Amino acid sequence: MNSITRRSMLKAGAASATLLAAPAVLTRPGFGQSSGTVNVFTWGDYVQPNMIQKFEKDTGIKLNLSTYGSNDEATQKLKASGGKGFDVIFPSITNVANYQDGDTFLLQPIDEGKVKTGNVIASMYRDSIQLGAVQNGKRVAVPFNWGTEAVTFDAEVFKDVGDGDVSYGMLWDPRAKNKAAFRQKSVLIGTGLYLDAKGEINSNRMLDVYKSEADMRRIFDKVAAYIVDHKENFGAFWNNATEALNAFQQSGCVAGQTWDSTGLLLNRDKPALKYRMPREGGMTWMDSMAIPSGAENLEQAYAFLNAMLDPEMAGIMSANTGYNSCVDGAAQHAGETYAKQFQEVYTKDNLANLWWWQPDTPFFAAGQQEYAEKITNAS
Repeated sequence: MNSITRRSMLKAGAASATLLAAPAVLTRPGFGQSSGTVNVFTWGDYVQPNMIQKFEKDTGIKLNLSTYGSNDEATQKLKASGGKGFDVIFPSITNVANYQDGDTFLLQPIDEGKVKTGNVIASMYRDSIQLGAVQNGKRVAVPFNWGTEAVTFDAEVFKDVGDGDVSYGMLWDPRAKNKAAFRQKSVLIGTGLYLDAKGEINSNRMLDVYKSEADMRRIFDKVAAYIVDHKENFGAFWNNATEALNAFQQSGCVAGQTWDSTGLLLNRDKPALKYRMPREGGMTWMDSMAIPSGAENLEQAYAFLNAMLDPEMAGIMSANTGYNSCVDGAAQHAGETYAKQFQEVYTKDNLANLWWWQPDTPFFAAGQQEYAEKITNAS
């Protein structure tokens, strides 16, 4: 994934961080719809009221919104309904393959002639293929946004830690006793990257956990044992954005692995809470938009996809959440706070050092869950 890391993220970073001096010239997306409804199933903070209002005003289409907090929840819901009930869903790109249910694939091929794919940063659209956007030879997902899971920490507690010193190992520092926050599945990767960098495990920078089940178990055995040995630092587990915020705001955590949106929102309220890329590399994801196989409102679904790919709408999403849009020009509409935080968090060097989640494999998904449960049971 090194080519993706360097090429895509440096281009995306430049697009996200730069505010052009000249005003953008926008044209209406030309949705071609003035009625009907669209049923959208997405992450809890992705489509907020200001975006719904804009979409309904621009298109005349009524948006019915349902939300989820994890990829597992989304895939289980769609499998239970046989791919019906929703017109658009937002799978993480590496999770797309999990929408296979027996002989049926629950996401339908995208008609690229109906989608404003030219609005997507070209390198991201291209590189999304190897991350999972193409299944059975056909594109089923369009890049929507990208972000990172890295380290949020209280600079008043970690006074000696500069931006270049941030590490996943801070979760296991004595200063974080009873005050470390993390998601059990992803702490396996973050701690593994820390141990790999220290030379305590040989994991090819944690990419070998995808290589084979034997390699995954060899690595996760050691990583999980290290985490359990430091269970006195467990402060709060989280599995969605609200729980991650509460870990710091209500449970008093001082260090943790969080999504970028969590860390940046915390920083807006309390500047001492900083979100930074660890020296081992920020864990990076891309989320997408897809149309379920049983979608009933296809024209409205494509109108919604195009609305989300409009730079102005994409900029609103970034301003709302702190997530980075895959849409070219979105940063021009995301506001000064977003631009300032992006420049504080991301540099040329750490964008080139990102660690990408890989497409799920059956042994990896099941194994990751098994080791996550070991961590949970140790608490």
